[in-house]
Amino acid sequence: MFTKTTDHLLINFDRALRVVSGQARASRRNPGDICAERELSDIQKKHSAGLMRVNHVGEICAQALYDSQAVFSKSEEVKRQFARSSIEEEDHLAWTAERLKQLNSHTSVLNPLWYVGAYACGLIAGRCGDAISLGFVVETEKQVEAHLASHLNELPAQDEKSRAIVEQMRVDEIAHGAAAGELGATDLPAPVKVLMQAMAKVMTTTAYRI
Repeated sequence: MFTKTTDHLLINFDRALRVVSGQARASRRNPGDICAERELSDIQKKHSAGLMRVNHVGEICAQALYDSQAVFSKSEEVKRQFARSSIEEEDHLAWTAERLKQLNSHTSVLNPLWYVGAYACGLIAGRCGDAISLGFVVETEKQVEAHLASHLNELPAQDEKSRAIVEQMRVDEIAHGAAAGELGATDLPAPVKVLMQAMAKVMTTTAYRI
């Protein structure tokens, strides 16, 4: 007889296959749909694609983190919040994938690796208890928001479609972090935050290219 944890892991495995295989579905309209497609040079298009590929990988990781952190959560309220945030993160995943196609580019070939690594981190955070797990969300979203803000500065001004997507993602990430804080997140130790930043740097640098 399956335990709730085992059952949850099996459900997550099914979701992982869907996420990694590019079957994400958006529940909201793509913000970029209301923007005109402006002409970009080859260099600009390549740069936009690299940034959006990084953002797509970030959303692969977000799906893995929220799903895995919920496995060991003791609070139904926390699980519900993780589920709500995960739905919006799947919107981001679908939007960035669509934008990459429009830019005639591709998602990262390392997506399965990114997912597994993030899922492992989420399981560890979840095992540490809800307060620390929520603190992990707060710090993650804080770093992601800063990262998205930097992309808004880097994206070509005329790439209105990508910019609209990134801006809505940024707004959503801020809300996710705030929600986690309201549920009783504890502040993570400084060394953990530095480690998270270092791991994110490796991911963003690699995903930009492949």
